[in-house]
Amino acid sequence: MKLVVIEAPAKRDTLKKYLGDGFEVFATKGHIRDLPAKAFAIDLTNNYEPHYEINPDKKALIEDLKKRAKHADEVLIATDPDREGEAISWHVAYVLGLDPNTKCRIQFNEISKKAVLKALTEPRAIDLNLVNAQQARRVLDRIVGYKLSPILSRKIAPKLSAGRVQSVALKLVVDREKEIETFKPEEYWTVTALHEKNKTKFKSSLTGHNGKKIKPKNREEVDKILADIKGKQFEVLETKKTRTKSHAQAPFTTSTMQQDALNKLGMSLRKTTQAAQELYEGVEVKGEGKIALITYIRTDSTRVSVDAQAACRQYVAEKFGKEFVPSKPNIYASKKNAHEAIRPINIQLTPDMVKDSLTKDNYRLYKLIYERFMASQMSEAEYSNVNVTLGCEGYEFKAAGKTLEFAGYTAVYKEYTDEDKDASKDKSDKIPQLTEGELLAAQEIKEEQKFTKPPARFTEASLVKAMEEKGIGRPATYAATITILTARNYCSKDGKALVPTELGRKMVEYLEKFFSSVINVKFTAYMENRLDDIAENKDEWHSVVDSFWNGFKGLLKNADASSLTMKSEPVETDVICDKCGHKMVIREGRYGKFLGCSNFPKCKNVRPFEENERKPVSKCPMCGKNVYALRTKHGKFFYACEDRDGCNFMSWDVPTGEKCPKCQKPLIKKGKTVRCSACDYVQPPVQTTQTE
Repeated sequence: MKLVVIEAPAKRDTLKKYLGDGFEVFATKGHIRDLPAKAFAIDLTNNYEPHYEINPDKKALIEDLKKRAKHADEVLIATDPDREGEAISWHVAYVLGLDPNTKCRIQFNEISKKAVLKALTEPRAIDLNLVNAQQARRVLDRIVGYKLSPILSRKIAPKLSAGRVQSVALKLVVDREKEIETFKPEEYWTVTALHEKNKTKFKSSLTGHNGKKIKPKNREEVDKILADIKGKQFEVLETKKTRTKSHAQAPFTTSTMQQDALNKLGMSLRKTTQAAQELYEGVEVKGEGKIALITYIRTDSTRVSVDAQAACRQYVAEKFGKEFVPSKPNIYASKKNAHEAIRPINIQLTPDMVKDSLTKDNYRLYKLIYERFMASQMSEAEYSNVNVTLGCEGYEFKAAGKTLEFAGYTAVYKEYTDEDKDASKDKSDKIPQLTEGELLAAQEIKEEQKFTKPPARFTEASLVKAMEEKGIGRPATYAATITILTARNYCSKDGKALVPTELGRKMVEYLEKFFSSVINVKFTAYMENRLDDIAENKDEWHSVVDSFWNGFKGLLKNADASSLTMKSEPVETDVICDKCGHKMVIREGRYGKFLGCSNFPKCKNVRPFEENERKPVSKCPMCGKNVYALRTKHGKFFYACEDRDGCNFMSWDVPTGEKCPKCQKPLIKKGKTVRCSACDYVQPPVQTTQTE
């Protein structure tokens, strides 16, 4: 019996189906050995050696694994095909006492029968270069997190965390917000003319005057233009007909999948990551059992296997026709690595065939991946374009028309462009047959005042794109890095947009003062390249960490010694502490503002802060003291007297401060109606008189 060790239990049934009776599959459920969660565990004086420990919750699992390995004829480690997966393989080999240089490692990019059986014939040694690249990343991140976070917590607010990549991602969001705030909109105007010929209407837009480009900047300039062309004929100066082609985009990488899933499907990074993981590990499909639907989901490669490419081309020819298959396979520029792009494992297994077996998110993501891959192997789309220049009193107007002549890949997949963000944006007109020298009337001329717009706030998708383009982070880290920004209240969300909180801005401001040489895009990208060099055996991991630490420790010393603090001073409120009677003050913590007792540390009473808690809602109908609105842990408001010990009045509805004339119980507001909280009394509406 051979023992195959994997990470995720969700893969077990899928793999056992392909491996057969001679194999046992054991899942580690992720990391089994790692840096301890609550200790630094890096020996800075001993070549930065990390101190790994067995994860406390994995001790029983490891004992079970050791017993199974002891009785196995052979142990094969089949963790994920990336640096983290390679490191997990190394840790598994360590706890089992296996020599990592023996052929104990297998890997596959997809959980299909063909790929799994092929992997069994190609065992290899554990790639220590990949392991060391991952070790270096963990050590660097641990150094930054454990050495920088305490300083931020002392200087800004308690329990803050910094990250080598996380803090740079936050800086991108904060810098974009500053751009928006300092942006000065500039006025400009557009002038469009509406024409008609043979019952076909089309528009032309002002672009130039006497051979020079023109964009009116104010009302006066527009009025002059309108006066010059009002009632005048437009002459067709030039017509151009061209044929253009549009090439399909490459199949998905991790980042492009995340971007399209948000832009097209509205799926957050968290939802996309979860759905992709399930599609990769395997899902129950009616009539098939548990099968994996897509290839490995953490990749920056657009490479496609020859077999998958051939199968897709054949399927396209059968479904759409041979003209939809390019004469040569579409190949996209890609990084040199063993990974493939994210694609369906079996092109014959269409989204509609598995729809009833999938959750809504899993189906939508599978459909997106499936169609993107199919389109990537299809022919170009072809368009007929007509560009017309019209002249009127020296002013030049342009009109453009675009007609799809051959759908090509667009029969399957439409690219997401900036135009899709603005549904109201004019689409290309259909242009009638025009000849040069022909005169046309303007049925209508419209002018519109506009202003230049600031750059858009980052969304999760556009931040992923920016991180990828700038070379910070890697496919496996994008989602976790961005998710932590909102989880720790460094950013909030306004719809899809990421907005830095006051706490997030303070952090960036502090980091810019003391750590600008390290917490910046350029340096972080440089460190990612150094990690790549380790993986490719071009650099030694200890030396990479050493060069970082030698510069970083001086920055830590300067920041720690500085008297500069960015802590917010407590703000006194009228809210009375229900434990000791002192006034509550507004403080700032890791999760934003909260109310704390001014008698701290003698009294450590705290409670959530709400803006409307600072002012009383009404007087207490029972004792005459103030009533404040409070929020429960579930987000619902209730109303309570400030004298929580003596009076203890509380209501789920807004009290008016008065008593019922019928039963002397508190009156409450229900919408616009005032009624008794106990009996059937309803206060008559206030009568108003109208005056002329």
